[in-house]
Amino acid sequence: MSQKLSKEEKKALARKALDDRAKHPSKKNGSGFARLDADAKKFQN
Repeated sequence: MSQKLSKEEKKALARKALDDRAKHPSKKNGSGFARLDADAKKFQN
């Protein structure tokens, strides 16, 4: 039931995730883009 996101919406979610990560750094394991995608999904809801 997830909707298709536009390229601009994906960029905005990734930007939010990067800003959040910069403000609250953590020592999570995982590759950069995979972690960024997971963080961006938090903002999608």
